[in-house]
Amino acid sequence: MEYLSSFWAEVVRVWNTGVFGADLGAVFLGLLILAIFVFGRGAFTRLIVGSLRRLTQRTSTDVDDMFLAAVEKPLRFVFVVIGLSVAVQVAGIDGREQAWVGMLLRSLIAFTIFWAVYNIVEPLSFLINRLLMRLHATGQAREALRSFFLRLLRIVIIALGIAAVLQEWGFNVAAVLGGLGLVGMAVALAAKDIVSNLFSGLMIFLNRIFETGNWIKTPGVEGVVEHVGLMTTQIRQFDKALVTVANSQLTNEPITNYARMTNRRIYWKIGLEYRTTQEQLRKVVAGIRDYIHDNDAFETDPNKVSTFVVVDAFAGSSIDIMLYCFTKTTNWGEWLAIKEALALEIKEIVESNGAGFAFPSTSLYIEQLPLGEAEAFPAVAAGLSKVPEQQASGD
Repeated sequence: MEYLSSFWAEVVRVWNTGVFGADLGAVFLGLLILAIFVFGRGAFTRLIVGSLRRLTQRTSTDVDDMFLAAVEKPLRFVFVVIGLSVAVQVAGIDGREQAWVGMLLRSLIAFTIFWAVYNIVEPLSFLINRLLMRLHATGQAREALRSFFLRLLRIVIIALGIAAVLQEWGFNVAAVLGGLGLVGMAVALAAKDIVSNLFSGLMIFLNRIFETGNWIKTPGVEGVVEHVGLMTTQIRQFDKALVTVANSQLTNEPITNYARMTNRRIYWKIGLEYRTTQEQLRKVVAGIRDYIHDNDAFETDPNKVSTFVVVDAFAGSSIDIMLYCFTKTTNWGEWLAIKEALALEIKEIVESNGAGFAFPSTSLYIEQLPLGEAEAFPAVAAGLSKVPEQQASGD
């Protein structure tokens, strides 16, 4: 009996000291409370979140619905954290163990807060869209910048969340950040080209230097832009080869964007023969000028473009007429068709006025031979020698 009494006393002592100095009964009760909170998350969600969802569905905007969907899972986890806090209080854990549990609870609270903030970033992206619209970023540029800023904001939130949790566990966050700063400087120096390309990509997007589908030309490449990224740009050349160019290289070179042309230019020098009279020149110039001004395919508004059809110069083999005009279309195929029709009309105008097109030629005039009379061409000399014989025989 004495042995059984001693054993029971040990059982009672273990039960009373339990875990971390707490009564085992209190510990089991705390675990039961925690289990109730864990398995009661569904009911909590249906009750609280369901009520909030009914309220948000009555509004005309979808932003509040997106906010609620973003914080739904963190709210359910908050319910579990509350249960853990109540369970710790019921279990009566104290001393050093209580300090550890307290740090754990505060860490979970910080994790939940930053989790909710991380999820809220996506619904808040409409603010970024409004900002980018004010900066006149459209299409692919706006989407790429939006993704970049969202990714950057999420990285910042994650970093702050980790710092908050580390601080709860007694880490010197300032020292850690200082060390990360040194590491960041080293990484930045090693990845300066990446950073340069990144900021160059932002410059391309914000300044709208070019967009997908634009025909651009640089000293190194010419073609149609297929994709504009934050780091590189892909350009399809006219030989159908795909060229990938770093954004920093593009922003450091002059870029001609043919897609931003308001009109396409036609600039010709039309050479007529020197035998062309003044009257013929005037008629040819007037005919070309009338054709351009009467044709709707050409832009002749002096407030928009300059149009010239004038006798320009006396060249080496021709009298040159300068033709300088613009078409209304910027489409290359349409421009070629208009230019072809113009060329045919000019040919008709020149020929109908009795003039002709000049071509490069050289005339050589000899005033005096330096070495006396030139020898006659053999065939000519032979022909001349037969003339006296025929005349003699005739006589």
